[in-house]
Amino acid sequence: MSTAKASRPLSSKKSSIGARKVPRPKQQDGSHDPQQQQQKPLPKKRLGGDATRHTKPTQQPYKQWTLNDFEIGRELGHGNFGHVYLAREKQSGYIIALKVLYKSEIMAGHVERQLRREVEIQSSLRHPNILRLYGYFHDETRVFLIIEFASKGELYKELQTKKTYVAQLANALLYLHHKRVIHRDIKPENLLLGLNGELKIADFGWSVKTDVQESRRSTLCGTLDYLPPEMIEGKNHDVNADIWSLGVLLYEMICGKPPFEDADGKMETYQRIIHVDVTYPDFVSKEARDLIQKLLQYKSSRRIPLREVLEHPFIKRYQHLSNSSSSHQ
Repeated sequence: MSTAKASRPLSSKKSSIGARKVPRPKQQDGSHDPQQQQQKPLPKKRLGGDATRHTKPTQQPYKQWTLNDFEIGRELGHGNFGHVYLAREKQSGYIIALKVLYKSEIMAGHVERQLRREVEIQSSLRHPNILRLYGYFHDETRVFLIIEFASKGELYKELQTKKTYVAQLANALLYLHHKRVIHRDIKPENLLLGLNGELKIADFGWSVKTDVQESRRSTLCGTLDYLPPEMIEGKNHDVNADIWSLGVLLYEMICGKPPFEDADGKMETYQRIIHVDVTYPDFVSKEARDLIQKLLQYKSSRRIPLREVLEHPFIKRYQHLSNSSSSHQ
């Protein structure tokens, strides 16, 4: 999700940091590597919005977060509406990622509801393979999201060497679907790696929460190479859209590129997706091909359930190899 816009300074008129260079977070015992720190829990504060609705009446009101509560470090990345910075909460020393979104760009892009939904959904999720959203706050011009820091970065860099992540992703999707959440944008750029190399689903900008009565949606969203046929054809979709994306991801992990990518353009890619036109290189094993084929079914109801994905021979074999290698370390 790159952008041509130049990086904008994090400081504001209201911030005490001003226009001076902001120091990078410092670590205890002379260490400057946030991956080596022992994280302490963030202090309890009001994280914005209705984050205190579960507070007991006898408790003291929580203090609102402000930019002054954090030391800001280097930029970790940027997207269409803002930037992500490494940051440290001053009181606890807790390392986080601070996502900064500019209100003017959010309103210009008409994504206010999308941002609100992202915050509501991601802040309610608690799973080891889903990136935490600890809270948020805002000033006159910006919205700040306090996000778990995934110290090892994007999974994309390790796609062809780490097939065991499929099981972690399937587990995380099981959790999301149990919570009636459809992510709708599963792709390598939205999968990060934590301190111990564990997978973390990030970016819930396209996610949606369904109700008990109606679990299907009709909005076309996500990334072209990972869209299921029902989305492209304008039909309703449900949690099985994420299962299709899991199949695309598994293919890309093994083969190095998405299965429906076509150099001739978008229309050709659309047609290949609708016809499930997949070509398998000779080096793809029978077990891997079998699982991919069961994930990439045209009819969403025929796609393999996630619990069966976890029991598939391809997944079990790589889990066994991973466990064996880790036991000898």
